[in-house]
Amino acid sequence: MAENVFDTISRGYYDLTAAEKKTADYVMQHHDETQYLSIAELAEASGVAEATVSRFCRRLGYKGYSAFKLAIANAAALGRRDHELMTGQVQESDSLEDMSRKLYSADVAALAQTLERIEPEKIRAASALLERAGKVLCMGQGGSMLMAAECAHLFSTVCGKFFPVSDSHSQVIAAANLEREDALLFFSYSGATKDMAETLRIAHARGARIVLVTRFPRSPGAALADVVLACGSNEGPLHLSSVPAKVAQLFLMDVLFSDYCRRDLERCRENRARVAEALAEKHL
Repeated sequence: MAENVFDTISRGYYDLTAAEKKTADYVMQHHDETQYLSIAELAEASGVAEATVSRFCRRLGYKGYSAFKLAIANAAALGRRDHELMTGQVQESDSLEDMSRKLYSADVAALAQTLERIEPEKIRAASALLERAGKVLCMGQGGSMLMAAECAHLFSTVCGKFFPVSDSHSQVIAAANLEREDALLFFSYSGATKDMAETLRIAHARGARIVLVTRFPRSPGAALADVVLACGSNEGPLHLSSVPAKVAQLFLMDVLFSDYCRRDLERCRENRARVAEALAEKHL
């Protein structure tokens, strides 16, 4: 069996540099918390540069910070005799009622964390940016693309300029064809995926405006965005697109949508009434 990451850190501790030891000390003292931190947050928490954290991970034998976080999550889960496949601290022995309460609490906590992170000026800036845009492309990868598609669908009920683009190749093509008056609304929980970075760099080079919805406002993707909207909910590497994380993004989407609509409430009401009338023909 592969060595536990915490054992690896302990065994090689005295081979680390002074700065790397600061990171090791923080990780060893905060097992559970570390798996939820971005590389920027871990660097800040341990008082070192991001480059030091990267070197620390490679010195331990990991290809990068994501691989290191996964190892932390696996080790922490084994330590709790719980593989973290379920959210809300659900246990195998829980009754259905107890499980439901725990999941409810996890979803409510995600909403509360997002509410605390909402910055009104950024919501207003994002809705103004989207209102001025010629067209708005909604994108993401994996589970985040589901959020992007839902966002495009929601906004399409009041405006015809929002379009989802799902495939990573199509996203690059679409980004390369953006104009300066266009906008890109991107969903990425981590804000640190390769496909996202490539697409945002292309859109940025084209002069298009970028709104990023992410858990990590200091992520690489955030550095390329004009406006960053932070959602709550701590999601570890083993949670794999958890429902609380989606609940947090949906809530933030609803806030953004509502602020967008009230910028021209009468027009949005008229458009929504027209859409509702058209959809009425779809019902029996």
